[in-house]
Amino acid sequence: MFFGVESQHTVVEVTPGAGWYSEILAPYLRDSGQYIAAVVDPQALPDGRRDYSLRSKTGLEEKFAQAPAQYDRARVVAFDPAKPQLGAAGSADVVLTFRNVHNWRSSGQAEAMFQAFFDVLKPGGTLGVVEHRAAGDVAAGDRSGYVGQDQVIALAEAAGFSLDARSEINANPRDTKDHPDGVWMLPPGNRHEAADAAKYQAIGESDRMTLRFVKPRG
Repeated sequence: MFFGVESQHTVVEVTPGAGWYSEILAPYLRDSGQYIAAVVDPQALPDGRRDYSLRSKTGLEEKFAQAPAQYDRARVVAFDPAKPQLGAAGSADVVLTFRNVHNWRSSGQAEAMFQAFFDVLKPGGTLGVVEHRAAGDVAAGDRSGYVGQDQVIALAEAAGFSLDARSEINANPRDTKDHPDGVWMLPPGNRHEAADAAKYQAIGESDRMTLRFVKPRG
């Protein structure tokens, strides 16, 4: 509701991982809209860096194939992260991405990704971003998984977007954001010693920004 997704929209979800949000979006858009999962093209990467992207793409395609009642009209498109194109210019109503900006910043691809979001959206279209929220700005090479909220806003505005609204629906004030191995120590990653399980379960998932941007009509 916050991102304004309607059943007749064309929605591009960028790097949806295992498809948690696909389970919500694809059936909702199936009859009168279009759900598009945009994934990294493994063939666009060097040989030694293809495994994760190949597993992600194959896993999502298999998920869709195994549940045709939900996913038979969903599409998977692959893009080169070095020069991303997510579809025809001005073809999408909404672009969504959940907890991916930190990866693009650390790989030097964030600016190009936000420009690709802008290009694929129709004038007046919406970009929705959810990301682990740092206490303040972090270095581009930061490996904690967190990003400063102002940094995400700056990336979007540099691509031409206007910030339309913020939501605290994914906020978690218990998250201290200073975990030795980053956000992945928290649920659902739980990359911590078994003895620390109660500590991290009590914190819960990360504190997250939830931002809505609009591509200007003019």
